Amino acid sequence: MGKVRALKFLVPAGKANPGPPIGPALGPTGVKTPQVVQKINELTKEYEGMSVNVRVDIDIETKEFAVSVMPPSISSVLMKKVGAEKGPGTPHTTKIGDVELSYIAELTKQRLGAMNTASARAALKSVMGTCRSIGITIGGQDPKELIPKVDTGEYDKLVA
Repeated sequence: MGKVRALKFLVPAGKANPGPPIGPALGPTGVKTPQVVQKINELTKEYEGMSVNVRVDIDIETKEFAVSVMPPSISSVLMKKVGAEKGPGTPHTTKIGDVELSYIAELTKQRLGAMNTASARAALKSVMGTCRSIGITIGGQDPKELIPKVDTGEYDKLVA
């Protein structure tokens, strides 16, 4: 590839369209927008119901493009799990759902390599903090109550 231009979008998985923000950004590059949109939808359909970050790299000279998809955010995955479209206005008092600790541990293991943390404990605490910030309880408990147990090593076997 020659000179490459990178464009980033946040799109609904499997439902991208040539309208804003994609169409206006691609227009000046000369790339055929419908082809890019089709490729984005093809690569994101497994995350349907969530928003995902997509990067489109365009070779300015040849008009070839490559699409890469980042996995959805942990908060998006959690909200889909509990069947919510958005978090509450007061997440510390209003709860939108509950997930099991085993699910949180599995999600932490899946994302551990991509997280900016020093250890599995820190990653687990981060996911628990995300639950708390979007109004999700873990096994019927507020995540704030579980985080000290992570510090003592009580859940080390779950994310080992």
